[in-house]
Amino acid sequence: MKVEKLVVGEMQANCYLAWDEQSKEAVVIDPGGDADTIVDAISRNSLKVIHIIDTHAHVDHVGANDLIRQKTEASLFIHSADVSLLQDLELNLSQMLGREKNFLPPTGVLEDKDKLKLKGFDLEVLHTPGHTPGSVCLYGDGRLFSGDTLFAGGVGRTDLPGGNFKQLKDSLEHKILKLSDKVVVYPGHGPNTTIGKERRDNPFLAS
Repeated sequence: MKVEKLVVGEMQANCYLAWDEQSKEAVVIDPGGDADTIVDAISRNSLKVIHIIDTHAHVDHVGANDLIRQKTEASLFIHSADVSLLQDLELNLSQMLGREKNFLPPTGVLEDKDKLKLKGFDLEVLHTPGHTPGSVCLYGDGRLFSGDTLFAGGVGRTDLPGGNFKQLKDSLEHKILKLSDKVVVYPGHGPNTTIGKERRDNPFLAS
């Protein structure tokens, strides 16, 4: 799996392109904004986008959903518990950020332990509620796309609508910390990290 990170939108969210180098089949994870930048990267790498995946439904992660779907004709997936947020200006935070927007419903929904299959790699869905009810992480090929569940040195906010700190702690303990220390983490904001580094240094993961 090859991965390219694009920092997009006003909130500087990380959008990821992940693809198989031979087939060029790709996924776009969290197209939060700057659709032209994402489309240019898809074209530059000669990718065939099969799926668009939202780790959760906050506008800084889904802002370019509809434009990227239109350009690529790819299927869009989000966890079932966050589907309603796409149409809710308060819960998707677009109202709070002063750019009210709702989004088209997804092609399909994700559930825990689902696998999205592409030529060359699979991505397993880990349902990790806490930041939002339908937050997910995507795990495959020694990599974890963690959305706003886990950051380098931090975790996602739980003081926003739908957030729940206890759920987030449970998600981290029972889903994320079960993974190998060697797993590389690609978070929704900020730099990459590893499970091992976060297990050692992240104050929110202290037992």
